Amino acid sequence: MLTLRDCIDFSDLREEEILAIAECEHIPLLTALEEGESMVHTPRGRKRIAVMIKSQAEICERTGNTVHAQHLRRVHDAFVNRFGKMVARP
Repeated sequence: MLTLRDCIDFSDLREEEILAIAECEHIPLLTALEEGESMVHTPRGRKRIAVMIKSQAEICERTGNTVHAQHLRRVHDAFVNRFGKMVARP
């Protein structure tokens, strides 16, 4: 039987990215993993993930949760750096 950890390890996303998708979309972690894994394989999907993470950071900043906002910005930056030119530009 596969565990959640196994699924995360098989994914092309990092755990923090999956958590950010779940938070942004208000969906369970496993659903976020499935959606994120599907999106990460297309330029449009990678752009959507980057926008989700950045938007969630902005929401946290506006609501005064600056520590979490800073964490999400680091997750966003790492995602964009990891995929580089493979993240579609607007």
